[in-house]
Amino acid sequence: MLRLSILGASGSIGRQALQVVDQLPTRIQVVAMTAGNDWRFLATAALRYRPLLVAVAEESCYVPLREALAGSGIAVAAGAEGLVAAATLAEADMVLAAISGLAGLPPLLAAIAAEKAIALANKESLVAAGSLVMPQIRARGLTLNPVDSEHAALWQCLRGECRQEAARLILTASGGAFRDKSAAELAQATPEQALRHPNWRMGAKITIDCATMVNKGLEVIEAHWLFDMPYAQIDVLVHPESIVHSLVVFRDGSVKAQLGLPDMRLPIQYALLGGERPAGGVAAPDLAAVGALHFRQPDDLRFPALHLFRRAGETGGDAPAYLNGANEVLVAAFLQEKIAFPVIAEALGELSALHRAAPVVTAEDVFAADAAGRQAAREFIGGKHFDCNRSDPGILSIDPEP
Repeated sequence: MLRLSILGASGSIGRQALQVVDQLPTRIQVVAMTAGNDWRFLATAALRYRPLLVAVAEESCYVPLREALAGSGIAVAAGAEGLVAAATLAEADMVLAAISGLAGLPPLLAAIAAEKAIALANKESLVAAGSLVMPQIRARGLTLNPVDSEHAALWQCLRGECRQEAARLILTASGGAFRDKSAAELAQATPEQALRHPNWRMGAKITIDCATMVNKGLEVIEAHWLFDMPYAQIDVLVHPESIVHSLVVFRDGSVKAQLGLPDMRLPIQYALLGGERPAGGVAAPDLAAVGALHFRQPDDLRFPALHLFRRAGETGGDAPAYLNGANEVLVAAFLQEKIAFPVIAEALGELSALHRAAPVVTAEDVFAADAAGRQAAREFIGGKHFDCNRSDPGILSIDPEP
């Protein structure tokens, strides 16, 4: 019986992890759960799964959560200390790190210090702080199983192989909601359109990142840290069907790929059980019905953010944390219809050109870079005027505020 702490239980990955628990009730026991501010979901889930501890990040939600669980015997905590308590709970064998963004870094580092096995769904922690996280994982000899479908696929392809014989890693990308849109169409794209991912059902932020291909840039950096592979040996291919989740090219010319339906329950289950494959609730793809699988190179002209994040990873230091922080502000601004879709990548390009990377020695360096990126993005947005109704099909014209 795996005793599991789920950090971010109310998010997309957390909810699907609970579905995996439902499929494997004799294999996985939830002993701790956290949420950001959705205390109602957390209370309902806690009464169903009966963990020892629940924690809500938003401290104002502590009282209603505690009242909802009064008499249940379930301990309730809140704030940063509550997240760390869930990450380090003595009874937990494994921590599913599924808190979105850099908010997930402190509890992840705490879980590592407590020598917990990690199932990692929080890519930002590796993107921004891989130079802190991975040395600690390796020094302690801890398990870190990737949950992202692409990295889970790479892990599966590499299992049983000599790592030195892997010549290239290939991450596949669906291309997001706008993969076949022209520059003119991208200029007029709305948040509602961007959130209509053709294959996956995910949270709003990651869905927008898929549309800009920022998400694939983050995954390139994550793959670098997870598999100790140079950036020059990590490629991306657009694969609209989302059946092939990633591939490994070996030095003898052989290629291994992992195929499956676009369902996150598969990589979650694989990560939680350390590579075991019990029967679950996901069917295998019907390849005859699929008919054909297509691949193409990503278009850096329409989607330059992929290249920008790859370059940030190659630059190293605090460059990825800075750019990731800026992106979060830009995505929020797009979702609030304050900027047009192409401005996300345009701003990332301008801001990355201005940033001078500094070394990352502590977690404080990561958070400082993240804050600087966020502030730079706010200033970019606040100091520009974006004409969202122009007919020019190219990159948005940017004029000073009158």
